[in-house]
Amino acid sequence: MRKRIVGIAAIGIGLSLAGESAAQEAEHLDEKQSPEGWEARFDREEFSMDDINFMAMPPGLHVTTGPAFIAWHPDSVAAGDFRIESETFLFDPEGRREGFGFFVGGSDLHGAEQAYTYFLLRDGGEFLVKRRDGEETSVVAGWTAHPAIVSWADKSGSTAKNVMALEAEGPEMRFFVNGEQVWSGPRGELPTAGIFGLRVNHALNLHVTTITSGSGGG
Repeated sequence: MRKRIVGIAAIGIGLSLAGESAAQEAEHLDEKQSPEGWEARFDREEFSMDDINFMAMPPGLHVTTGPAFIAWHPDSVAAGDFRIESETFLFDPEGRREGFGFFVGGSDLHGAEQAYTYFLLRDGGEFLVKRRDGEETSVVAGWTAHPAIVSWADKSGSTAKNVMALEAEGPEMRFFVNGEQVWSGPRGELPTAGIFGLRVNHALNLHVTTITSGSGGG
């Protein structure tokens, strides 16, 4: 077979918060509950879950940071040819241009040899591709503008909605936003097979309705 998936976890519930006001969103905070089974790691060791709000809020997950961190469910594993997709709603960033998105290829996520590749957006309509190896990070594709990315200023409702997707097929990776390909490149030695999850940088307020994996494109 051309495509195979190992250990897929579908995490999320596919309705949308696009029509909700900030006031309605605040009402959900009274119902907050930590996402069952999820784990997290912060970029800096002095921070903990006490420094953020990360909660199950149907449909999906709500995140308010705080320090930069990654979060994942240990059953969320993809390998071979796969597709990762995440639907994200950005609340008012108040002028901050911090990155948010997801990572793939995660390994040793609680250890000194942590590794993953991550794909981020930021307000202003830009995307970034990076990798992490231990405490070091390296840029694969620097911050790049693309018209497919919805900025806060361009939103059609009370939030800026973006659907991010990664297709890993054969030796290539392709990164999409709202159905348009914004980047492609070789997998090479980038971490791709392993755990996938969320990455959220500093001082952001997001709702993620889905982060799921499935078969690759084509």
